Amino acid sequence: MKLLRNIILLKSFLLLSAIGNYAVAFSGFSAFQVPQKQDTLKRDTTKNKAKKDAELDSKVEYKAQDSTKYSKDRSIIYLYGKARVIYQSFELDADYIRYDSKTNVIFASGRKDAKGHYIGKPIFKMEKDGSSVADSLFYNTKTGKGTVFNAFTEQQGSFFSGGQSKKQPDNEVHVKNMIYSTCNLPHPHFGFFITKGIVTERQVITGPVYLEIEDIPLPLALPFAFFPKPNKKSSGVILPSPGEDANQGFFLRDGGYYLGISDNWDAKLLGTIYTKGSYSLSGASNYLKRYKYGGNILLTYTSTKSGVEGTLENRPRKDFNITWNHSQNPNAHPGSTFSASVNAGTSSFYQNSVATTNYNPNAISTNVLRSSISYSKTMGIFNLSTNVGASQETQSKTVSLTLPQINLSMTSINPFDSKNRVGEQKWYQKFNLGYNMDATNSVSTREDLLFGKGGLKRFQNGFNHNLTGSLPFNVAKYFNFTVSANYNEQWHFQTLRQTALRILNRPDSIVYDTISGFKRSGEYNLNLGLTTKIYNTLQFKKGGKIQAIRHVMTPNIGFSYKPDFSTFSKGYYKPLLYQDGTPVWDPSFNAPKKYSIFQNTRYTGPGQGQTAAINFGLTNDVELKVLSSKDTTGTGTKKIPIIQGLNINSGYNFLLPAYKLADFSFSGRSQFTEKIGINFSGSLTPYDTKTVPDSITHIGNTKVLIDRYVWQNGKLPRLTAFGFSFDYSFNPASFKKRQDNLDKMQNGVAKQGLSPEQAAELAAISRDPNAFVDFNIPWNFAFAYSFQYSADRTGLNGRTYNTLTFNGDFNATPKWKVQFNSGYNFETKNLALTTFSIYRDLHCWDMSFQWVPFGTYRMYSMTLRVKASILQDLKLSKQASSNSRF
Repeated sequence: MKLLRNIILLKSFLLLSAIGNYAVAFSGFSAFQVPQKQDTLKRDTTKNKAKKDAELDSKVEYKAQDSTKYSKDRSIIYLYGKARVIYQSFELDADYIRYDSKTNVIFASGRKDAKGHYIGKPIFKMEKDGSSVADSLFYNTKTGKGTVFNAFTEQQGSFFSGGQSKKQPDNEVHVKNMIYSTCNLPHPHFGFFITKGIVTERQVITGPVYLEIEDIPLPLALPFAFFPKPNKKSSGVILPSPGEDANQGFFLRDGGYYLGISDNWDAKLLGTIYTKGSYSLSGASNYLKRYKYGGNILLTYTSTKSGVEGTLENRPRKDFNITWNHSQNPNAHPGSTFSASVNAGTSSFYQNSVATTNYNPNAISTNVLRSSISYSKTMGIFNLSTNVGASQETQSKTVSLTLPQINLSMTSINPFDSKNRVGEQKWYQKFNLGYNMDATNSVSTREDLLFGKGGLKRFQNGFNHNLTGSLPFNVAKYFNFTVSANYNEQWHFQTLRQTALRILNRPDSIVYDTISGFKRSGEYNLNLGLTTKIYNTLQFKKGGKIQAIRHVMTPNIGFSYKPDFSTFSKGYYKPLLYQDGTPVWDPSFNAPKKYSIFQNTRYTGPGQGQTAAINFGLTNDVELKVLSSKDTTGTGTKKIPIIQGLNINSGYNFLLPAYKLADFSFSGRSQFTEKIGINFSGSLTPYDTKTVPDSITHIGNTKVLIDRYVWQNGKLPRLTAFGFSFDYSFNPASFKKRQDNLDKMQNGVAKQGLSPEQAAELAAISRDPNAFVDFNIPWNFAFAYSFQYSADRTGLNGRTYNTLTFNGDFNATPKWKVQFNSGYNFETKNLALTTFSIYRDLHCWDMSFQWVPFGTYRMYSMTLRVKASILQDLKLSKQASSNSRF
């Protein structure tokens, strides 16, 4: 009985909502139009005379493909077979038309063919109205009155069919037994049956009206309805939907008020209340300035109570969340852009407010909330960009804020080149000069500390200036040689003081003190670089599928020099001392330890030590040239990349006291087939290790790095990091289809406004591209795998990470689509968040079912709704989660 009561209440709400939408859709309906009535208080006789003269000049034009017949006195004309009549703005086509010039009445109808089918129905049009189809009609050319039987017409995406309508001289339309629907079939699957009604320019008055599905009238109706019919947005009350939650009790959800402020701006205020004390309030708004900008904003505040009343668990948990999306048309302000993507609030919002956030598993499992507001402007050779950003870790409840970050960059210029130069550049005219400035004010801390006392003092800020000059040369035709110099200056507003503490049987501890005040630091370096390309090609004999293999090597070598800016005289570094003033000794370099006063600040200042280093590397590209199987002539070829950008890099610093050779790093991509490729990267250390007693735990032995190369002992460099990843789709066309659909939807946001429901759907698709249902692709399966290994330079403390994600879909029938999305966590040996979705295309309706079968956020949701957005409230939903049910 409770379920039946809920269904009745829900259908009552749907009916009322749908009727309200019908009023807006009906606003464009007009079976006939006549000239507007003249104001009798201000009559212009000259205009009336002109009008009468125009009516006298108007005549009825007619033709027929089959035959034309006349009555004996030629006052009645009979038109047969593809007949057509035109009178002023009235156009009529039908298989049979009769015109009586005495009564000025036009009658039109179709006819039955040999198989009994009714064909050649009247199709009529008035002025700018769309075409309408009817079984038959009468129209008086003199009075403008008309009667249409069983009409079918489209008005602004809505369809009116059946019944009878009469056009009156006072511009009213009287309708009877007519069905309004968004189904485009002449016999619609569903609709609202209007027993009788009057449609005027500003309002609609109806008699009894009820919902009809598959010709079955529902036992819910309204005796009459009276509502405005404006051609613009209108404000009104939004009725809440009733229901029951196992934890929160009975509820009234999403009731409130809609504000149709203007054509460019609207707002919606909603609220949800539960009988056990929980509630939520939200405000949503959409705005649009055509060809300028558009966006939407949503503010939500919740108070959630759970558990037994009177216990600590039953205390209300307050949460809030704000989302804001703003985009600017690129042509609105050439040279400047402004955009915003904000998702911020309390870390526990989605977890505590499950019942008020539509049980979205992707939102509930979100670990990071990111926000960004940016503005950029081009000013000649300078580019200015500003950004305000935030990142919240919902699990650790930490927050990182950037308020703001400002970047000013200059396009590289040739200061010694002439604008009026003729011919090639001279060597000194190739000199490039570039400048970049970055200013940041940021903080990263826990939520409670940021918003607590002294939270603003945790911000770190500073400026970074970088000036670069370079001069390229061509040496011996095949070598590219570059000389460059860089100067970097930083302005700091905080410095750091460090003090070491001795602790018995434990490593020394460091105490940090932050000191406010302005300090500057500067450093420079000089660089030389040389690079070239080496091509190797191996041709194969004709007759085989492989025609040739090409190997391109790009070696590079460079030299860099940087003075030592860590000397105490420069003031950037200080000796690390114990509390008693004793210096701390560094066994690695056999010297006292020192620290940078800019360590752990926003900009960390100059590096420690002097540098005179050689950097060297090699890039490899390998590709095959094979016969193309798609070429019917047998001579066509194609190139298949085998190795793309296999980079190997290292360096040697002559001035380091130890460990002069840097670790070797490598990265690249291998393309095995046209559909699958692997990205890989890693690092190797060339130094050997030795076993020593563990000085920290004093239990057992450990390994330490020594300044001796492993190949001196006949070993290969030790792998300290390695990772690879790949993905594959058994139907790549599906990914392209989804991406094209997302691009179109996102471009549409900038061009036209979206309702809150449409914006929410777009956000859901953006979060989960598999939410887009493409019934044209019969099946698809895709997976992605990632492997990461890391260890310290001694080879100890190695850890591996494996992630596997997979998704797919298939068409059970042309109208059924099944989708799934899951993954596997190798560390926990559990499946990741798994979702199953089923979609059914029901022509003018659709049905969707989503299921999370296991895990913390297991739930299911089923929705049956009308496709047309104008009847978006006409839906039936059933959903439940792991901690609530309906």
